[in-house]
Amino acid sequence: MEANTEWIIRKIVESDNKELENVLSSVMIEFKVPKKGTALSDPELKKMSNAYNCSRSIYFVIERGGKIFGGAGISPLKNSKENICELQKMYFLNDARGIGLGKKMIKRCIDEATRYKYDKCYIETMYNMKSAQKLYLSEGFNYIDKPLGNTGHSSCPVWMIKNL
Repeated sequence: MEANTEWIIRKIVESDNKELENVLSSVMIEFKVPKKGTALSDPELKKMSNAYNCSRSIYFVIERGGKIFGGAGISPLKNSKENICELQKMYFLNDARGIGLGKKMIKRCIDEATRYKYDKCYIETMYNMKSAQKLYLSEGFNYIDKPLGNTGHSSCPVWMIKNL
């Protein structure tokens, strides 16, 4: 890969599904995410382009030199009557961490959430994902003391929210 190859954030397409599943799964395994009660067991992990092909949902991938390095998206918060979206499946391979892409990805997702007229954005994460939590805090998210909606991610013990 050339050193000057640009990082690209773009909307997911169907041909990304398999590579993205491998990337997201490998990052979750790296961070010792439990197989049950987390995104690691979500059926949509196999067909991410389909999962975000619905109203008020979008998923972006980070690509460089034709290779996917991660992604993130928003979708309505499952089983919530409030006008809240969830920032979902934001995982990056090591080469894409610590260089500002997380901030760019959150901004892109929050811009879409605002365009979709959500009131708030919610995140669930793991206790050991300290860098991610620090990033979320810097982007205006705050800790809350209980989960919202019912995402099925009972093994994610850290919950955060941002007013839009």
